[in-house]
Amino acid sequence: MTADYEITIGLEIHCELKTKSKIFCSCPNTFGGEPNTHCCPVCSGFPGVLPVLNKTAVEYTVKAGLALGCDISRYSKWDRKNYFYPDLPKAWQTSQYDLPLCRGGGVAFKGADGEDKFVRLNRIHLEEDAGKLIHEGGVTRVDYNRCGVPLMEIVTEPDLHSPEDAVAFLTELKNILKYTGVSDVKMQEGSLRCDVNLSVARKGGPLGTRTETKNLNSFRSVLRSCKYEAERQIELLESGGEVVQETRRWDDAAGEGSGMRGKENAHDYRYFPEPDLMPVVMSDEDIERIRATIPALKQQRIDKYTAEYNLSDYDAALITADVAIADLFDGTVAEGANPKKAANFIMGDVMRLAKEPGSEDVNIKITPAQLSAMLSLVEQGVVSLVAVQKEIFPKVWGTDADPAAVVDKLGLRQSNDTAEIEAAVKEIMAANEKVVNDYRSGNTKVVSFFVGQVMKATKGKANPKVVNEVLSRLLKG
Repeated sequence: MTADYEITIGLEIHCELKTKSKIFCSCPNTFGGEPNTHCCPVCSGFPGVLPVLNKTAVEYTVKAGLALGCDISRYSKWDRKNYFYPDLPKAWQTSQYDLPLCRGGGVAFKGADGEDKFVRLNRIHLEEDAGKLIHEGGVTRVDYNRCGVPLMEIVTEPDLHSPEDAVAFLTELKNILKYTGVSDVKMQEGSLRCDVNLSVARKGGPLGTRTETKNLNSFRSVLRSCKYEAERQIELLESGGEVVQETRRWDDAAGEGSGMRGKENAHDYRYFPEPDLMPVVMSDEDIERIRATIPALKQQRIDKYTAEYNLSDYDAALITADVAIADLFDGTVAEGANPKKAANFIMGDVMRLAKEPGSEDVNIKITPAQLSAMLSLVEQGVVSLVAVQKEIFPKVWGTDADPAAVVDKLGLRQSNDTAEIEAAVKEIMAANEKVVNDYRSGNTKVVSFFVGQVMKATKGKANPKVVNEVLSRLLKG
């Protein structure tokens, strides 16, 4: 049944910008805090107050637009989007309607089927966020801390045709936004969330009636809600019913969606120009100045890592999956570390600790200087790689500790004393003549036995490289 239908998906992504203050006032733009402590008469909508535009919020939106290939408007304006809801104290949202900051652009990504795909963007506009309703014990309270937080809305064209591709697209978009530094894109904190517009139609037929599922704040929710809504619409059409254009909510715990209200259109909001704010005028010089602040993005770094550092495509993709990981790698190499060894350590040990359970984000708790120092200690033969992985790295993680000091504190410095190691090897060989003869008869695999015995005899402090060199010489007789 499902194979007879095509799903069409368009997304409206809301991204809170990482500015120090809110968009129209000087209240701090910080997550959390006691309810209603990060607000003032301006963001709380008191009568008679006047907004003052945050220049950085505009520049961040333009920066994101440039990274996404958008055309930047030289002239854009502000509008009032009117609707009444308890989390909107002014009864309107200051937004942009017909003249947004950015138009066009798009995101290239690898689809769930492995194919290269591209989603076009319709627009990016800047607006203020609303407050938050808290439902507890049959009572609803309002926290206005989030009111006035600068919010960038990214609207796609309906170019997606599967729930899995919607998640793949969002993953790539989140990556780009995080690389630019305009947002922390922490979905669990609500700084990246999206509305899903979805319709189904028989293949080859006209587009179906769409519904909009609001405020999805995890990739899991996007995937599950899209699958649920597509199946619901198909079952409705197959039973002879009609899909009604409406706004819906998603209950992730229950794994089901429900209708909220009839879908609003632009005229329902009674948009009109905001009289208290001047238009935003951008010169070519302004745009080029902002363009120069965009760091190397994911694909640029992949190209560099494969061409200059000879990393495999797979390793380069893994290192660049998150900008925090890529920045750690770049910094570690800049400190003098071998790129391949740095990449191996980051892909294994660092990513194991950095990926927080239940989160889509990584949290790096080591500096490039610390990581480079650890790798240098291994390179110099001061300590073994195993000791770094098992003992030193966990002690350095999340601290400002000097790796060399940790080595000394734990007594893990390797012995490079050839005479001492040679004495231990001779003693072990004398006690294991049969194994020595096995080696000399061609069974070279027994070398691992001798290495283990030497490491045991020296309490793990013998440099394995020196041990192997001594063994190779003495076992040959």
